[in-house]
Amino acid sequence: MNITGNTIFIPGATSGIGLALAIQLQSRGNTVIVGGRRTDLLHQIATDHPGIDTVQIDTTDADSIRSATMQVIAAHPHLNVLIAMAGIMRIEDWHSARGFLEQAESTVTTNLLGPIRLIGELIEHLQRQPDATIVTVSSGLAFAPLAVTPTYNATKAAIHMLSESIRLQLADTTVKVVELVPPAVRTALLPGQQESPVAMPLDEFVDEVMYLIENNPGANEIQVERVGFLRFGEARGDYDQVVAVLNGSDPH
Repeated sequence: MNITGNTIFIPGATSGIGLALAIQLQSRGNTVIVGGRRTDLLHQIATDHPGIDTVQIDTTDADSIRSATMQVIAAHPHLNVLIAMAGIMRIEDWHSARGFLEQAESTVTTNLLGPIRLIGELIEHLQRQPDATIVTVSSGLAFAPLAVTPTYNATKAAIHMLSESIRLQLADTTVKVVELVPPAVRTALLPGQQESPVAMPLDEFVDEVMYLIENNPGANEIQVERVGFLRFGEARGDYDQVVAVLNGSDPH
């Protein structure tokens, strides 16, 4: 993915990683469209960051995705990058259906069906562009599980394999598929995560992501150094220790 000269749609970017990326990408000479559900946040973003366009979208709703993507294409016919950022993370207790079922269904709808539907609505348009990119967002937890968030882990593992698979299918097109693999970052994804000492500061994460994109535009995965502990545990042969450390059961 080139660092500049793109028209980029980022649904789910009214806060956290998505918004920070939107601001950085606009500063690098890209046209950026931010999507989200709350019109008050969209209005504030447009006010605070002139030049960033906004569109209301609910990535859990297929009709909303269809309507919003049509609006974006009509307003920005040179759209060539989709960053499917929207995601939720919920703590679940699988000892009874009451402890997880509703949360699990919402997580699958947002984290997996949302990106699939977004890609489905934009894939034909993207293939008509001379150079296009789909950026999926998985997680270090796609490769090592956090016990309290089973469905989040599973959806991110699915996003990883989806990215690998559609990259193969789209190899004969102009569309590249790039997977962003964040570690824990200081955002509001989980209660208390914004203040967590083990989470990566948001600004540091986004700065490193931008550096990696700029210096390796042909990368299939964007991995900041900190996520390597989770990403490569199985390859290193210390997967069990990684899982133990992640879940606080390693005495070291």
